[in-house]
Amino acid sequence: MLRYIILLQFVFEDCTWHFISMSCHMHKLTSGTGRATVEPVKAGMFMFNYKLIPCKKKKKKKKRASDPFPGPAPLPEERLQKFKRREKSKLPNRKRRKLRDVVARSEVVSEMAQKRAAQFDLLLPEEAGFLEGDEDEDTCMISQEDIAEAVDITSGAKYFNLNLSQFGPYRLDYSRTGRHLLLGGRRGHVACLDWQSKQLMCEMNVMESVNDVKWLHSESMYAVAQKKWLYIYDSKGIELHCIRKFNDVLCMQFLPYHFLLATASATGFLQYLDVSVGKEIAAICTKAGRLDVMCQNPHNAIIHLGHSNGTVTLWSPNQKEALVKMLCHQGGVRSVAVDKTGTYMVTSGMDKKLKVYDIRAFKPLQSYFLPAGASCLSLSHKGLLSAATGDIVQVSVSFPPYSMTKPYMAHRVRGTVWGLHFCPFEDVLGVGHGDGFTSMLVPGAGEPNFDGLDANPYRSSKQRQEWEVKALLEKIQPELISLDPDQLCHVDQASYEQKHKERVQALGFDPLAKEKFIPKLKKKGRSSSGNVERRKRQVAHEDQRVSSLDHHQERKKEALSGLRSALDRFKK
Repeated sequence: MLRYIILLQFVFEDCTWHFISMSCHMHKLTSGTGRATVEPVKAGMFMFNYKLIPCKKKKKKKKRASDPFPGPAPLPEERLQKFKRREKSKLPNRKRRKLRDVVARSEVVSEMAQKRAAQFDLLLPEEAGFLEGDEDEDTCMISQEDIAEAVDITSGAKYFNLNLSQFGPYRLDYSRTGRHLLLGGRRGHVACLDWQSKQLMCEMNVMESVNDVKWLHSESMYAVAQKKWLYIYDSKGIELHCIRKFNDVLCMQFLPYHFLLATASATGFLQYLDVSVGKEIAAICTKAGRLDVMCQNPHNAIIHLGHSNGTVTLWSPNQKEALVKMLCHQGGVRSVAVDKTGTYMVTSGMDKKLKVYDIRAFKPLQSYFLPAGASCLSLSHKGLLSAATGDIVQVSVSFPPYSMTKPYMAHRVRGTVWGLHFCPFEDVLGVGHGDGFTSMLVPGAGEPNFDGLDANPYRSSKQRQEWEVKALLEKIQPELISLDPDQLCHVDQASYEQKHKERVQALGFDPLAKEKFIPKLKKKGRSSSGNVERRKRQVAHEDQRVSSLDHHQERKKEALSGLRSALDRFKK
């Protein structure tokens, strides 16, 4: 037996309607096309057409084979700890349900992001290089020429010298992608180029002394600290802005995620410029004299300043006073550097000592004595430390404890070193000196895997424009810069009484305290001593009555809360 559906087609005065009438069981009909038809029967004015369409049998679903490895793939605990952001925050009490749900939801999202990052880490197979010598061979004795000959042609071309003795010594800066190089000579020579392809983008002489140069958020703009004021140029050398509020600038640092340009001047001022809107965010008088030593902490965007009295101070644009003051050297501080994790700070001073500090505890870890002292310091993405002593550049192995007595590499340049900078994502160290510029090969210095959404060395102009728009939309406000960035993830559970007490200590008086009643002076004998005392007594009685009513209501609430309800027996 087959199951059929009868389709009825009614034809009446050239008008047609289609209906599905019923389903019925009929004997199998033999037909070539598999569709049986019945001759039309004429009944009055109607014409009935019937078609029998066989119904398709439902196919039984095959049972899928069970997965021998159910659930997500397990992840090693070491890889998860590598991408751990912070410790889990404590959930608030049950009374604050909305806040409890928000905190729980954020914890779930953070855990998911940690697992995703650990899974995507498998797609980053590149490993950092290293330099290994033969038996009884010291790696610091290997020259740059030998390294350039041993590596491939592309890597060997990254070692080169620029002879620019006429306008030296030189300051330098690499862009965040590590693709472009900016040079600034003391005697006014400014040049920017694509150093890998050796293509010159622009070159000019500003006809006055240059103290420092710095790339801004992209390779399309850079800042030059000239003798008097701060200037902004584009990649073609066209002057865009002359900012006269920033005068006598000696050194600069750019905060990429905040779009802030921090400058330190000879007058002792630390100033912040928001390059996205062109406004000065903060101007802080440090009261510490000339500021010619400066660096930033990439982890929390805190500015570190070195002073002539041997102290290092930490600054934020939100406070007019230093967050931390550390006595690091017995003489003046010559250079400061902080690693990308914000854990270690390396300083060098006039006392010919090089010290490594743990910023989390503000305690020294190591101290070395260098015969001539270190004038410039720089830390790479992988933690290698480079120190310049006169015309000699030494590179020590990564991760403390550093070994300055037996360096990893050493190289002598033609003039006194004036600037050091590791190139991002490349095993290259840029050295600016009195005779020009030198690009050194330092195996193992650069991070081999880069984030294409943050800093992509191979991005096109269209990708750069899209990245710039997204970065502006995701710009972090300067008010969020703090010494401990993890505080932004915690809930402020300070009580009202504690906050009020801190406010009273900061102001020196209680702003919520009720003023003492002073009777108004009235004329015509109404301000006699008796009347004044009567008015004071009346106000005191009113205050006492209000306080007694409040006390009575509190006692009533306590009494009601102590009573047991008939439903309390069902509580567990």
